[in-house]
Amino acid sequence: MNETTAPTPKVGFVSLGCPKALTDSELILTQLSAEGYATSKTFAGADLVIVNTCGFIDDAVKESLDTIGEALAENGKVIVTGCLGAKAGEGGGNLVKQMHPSVLAVTGPHATQEVMDAVHAHLPKPHDPFIDLVPAAGIKLTPKHYAYLKISEGCNHRCSFCIIPSMRGDLVSRPIGDVLKEARALFEGGVKELLVISQDTSAYGVDVKYRTGFFDGKPVKTRMFDLVQQLGELAKPFGAWVRLHYVYPYPHVDELLPLMAEGLVLPYLDVPLQHAHPDVLKRMKRPASGERNLERLQAWRAVCPDIVVRSTFIAGFPGETEAEFEYLLDFLREAEIDRAGCFAYSPVEGASANALSGALPDEVREERRARFMAVAEEVSARKLARRVGQTLQVLVDSAPALGRKGGLGRSYADAPEIDGTVRLLPPEKASVTLKVGEFKRARVVAAEGHDLIAQPL
Repeated sequence: MNETTAPTPKVGFVSLGCPKALTDSELILTQLSAEGYATSKTFAGADLVIVNTCGFIDDAVKESLDTIGEALAENGKVIVTGCLGAKAGEGGGNLVKQMHPSVLAVTGPHATQEVMDAVHAHLPKPHDPFIDLVPAAGIKLTPKHYAYLKISEGCNHRCSFCIIPSMRGDLVSRPIGDVLKEARALFEGGVKELLVISQDTSAYGVDVKYRTGFFDGKPVKTRMFDLVQQLGELAKPFGAWVRLHYVYPYPHVDELLPLMAEGLVLPYLDVPLQHAHPDVLKRMKRPASGERNLERLQAWRAVCPDIVVRSTFIAGFPGETEAEFEYLLDFLREAEIDRAGCFAYSPVEGASANALSGALPDEVREERRARFMAVAEEVSARKLARRVGQTLQVLVDSAPALGRKGGLGRSYADAPEIDGTVRLLPPEKASVTLKVGEFKRARVVAAEGHDLIAQPL
């Protein structure tokens, strides 16, 4: 008897925005795969499309709305999730529904179950435990050798330029046992670099009063230091890296520096400083005062001289005077921030900063951003020049033909996609090859822009 098997339902997927949104996408894709859905690389080839949106700044909102429109035009059946899905439009209604009334469903961020409920309603697929298999670490959208590990959702701060809490809510820390189990599964699955992310990594556990959780039957406190220490120990047998992002410079962050000095986790901190002048920071309603950040950086370097600090800043915030901006430039030079990014201030609908007086013209904001980046590049170039002659461990990201013509990689100083790279020259010996996802020692021979050029050893 011939039985015809129904074709596997296909779901198209688009993930926009930051790494935190990417981890939401990975959770949804993991669940889709677990239930037997296939994914489609095109809108037209899918039975329905899920768009994970970003709604942080105007450009991101436009990109998200345009993508939803494109998916509707090419496919017609679209489910929207993510930060933009939580955003109100005119009159308090849902912005996405107002702009694209024909979407099937709209959810906010970290809403895997709501998304799956919408998929089930419009594209049913019964679960078959003999067919539907998923790797222990879930589906990842990053290359196989690195992965993001989200430790919490939401944020307790109310920075005047930001609307993230209104979209993602207050801080909710994941149980430490769950985080550590996911980390171990990732290392066992071949991940060589774990990037720890959240809205505020330093605040991990604050919402649950640092309660004791359990991992492998042993008690572990839900606290940043304990988490980082455990992650470093899990990474050690695999020779893997642990990199920390979105770390606010609270005093307890100082406890991490000895872990970095001893090599348990990478001596790298992504610290979102945003500005340096106390008055601007006050108007921004930043949680850290900023006056002592220079001292903190100097103290960190005293404990761990190899530490690399990356940060982001805003130029042209409402009311920022020329003197306050020059203060920021002086801080940047003196603090020697290794990797600095800068945004020209952009008003975001719903942010309290919109009510501040002293809005600056677009051209002034852009001009200050350009001046900031010129100084940032000077500092970066000076620091990179000191690396010439050093031998670094490089994680290989690209190596066509086993690296016979060279390749691309990153040192501990370079997070993927936001920092520089290490350009690897063709190996001098035929026996030396490069392989994606593996570490290679290389000697730095030159610095160029934000990148290093190195000879594999």
